[in-house]
Amino acid sequence: MRPVINRILVAVALAVLAGAAHAQVEVKDAWIRGMVAPQDTTGAFMQITSKTAARLVGVETPAAGMASIHQSKMEGDVMRMRHVEAIDLPPGKPVDLKPGGYHVMLMHVAHPLREGESVPLTLIVETAGGKRESVTVDVPVRSLTTPSR
Repeated sequence: MRPVINRILVAVALAVLAGAAHAQVEVKDAWIRGMVAPQDTTGAFMQITSKTAARLVGVETPAAGMASIHQSKMEGDVMRMRHVEAIDLPPGKPVDLKPGGYHVMLMHVAHPLREGESVPLTLIVETAGGKRESVTVDVPVRSLTTPSR
């Protein structure tokens, strides 16, 4: 009987540890820049904090034909924007996705997003162990003229 109890306790402990390995991601101050016709591309911005070491590896939304992670960076006198595969999320440290830096690009948007709308974004986060989890947030659309914070 004792070996069975020991196996059960080990299984429970492993399950608890596996659960503790989840990234436990918090998203704050998320917003999407409003659009005007004929635009079909815009950006989403937010602050992401993970309790454990993780990486943002993807983004999905029904509002756009394509969503991806990008980085804007000055190269000489020119601001360049490039797709990135992932963004590291160090444990407990906020990572800002903001204009002029890392951000989410929403491309092939079906209709111009306007202030007052809300768009669901699903962030795909990968933990250090390679496990992926989805974090869905409803993101408000701000006016096109809202200053970048």
